[in-house]
Amino acid sequence: MRTAVFEALSDPIRAQIVEMLASTDLEAGAIAVRFDVSRPAVSRHLRVLREAGVVASRGEATKRVYSLRPESLIELVAWTEKIRRMNEARLDALGTHLDDMKRRGI
Repeated sequence: MRTAVFEALSDPIRAQIVEMLASTDLEAGAIAVRFDVSRPAVSRHLRVLREAGVVASRGEATKRVYSLRPESLIELVAWTEKIRRMNEARLDALGTHLDDMKRRGI
């Protein structure tokens, strides 16, 4: 599992950027205006996401456009699904145990 993706998404601003890019590609400036932090701070967040492979950027004229790289999230989805299945199995075992206790009058 690539920890870089998890680390990149651990910051609330970066997570919001990923949510924004899930619906459309955006210029860096259009991303920056949506946050109450400086443009250089947003630029650093974008760099972290780019270096982790979560987003890609391309130049269009004088602007930098960012897009989500959904394939970078496959490991994240697989890991969360694994954890969900493990938790579901634990809850199923607990339910079976409680049903058994009820049948035995405990």
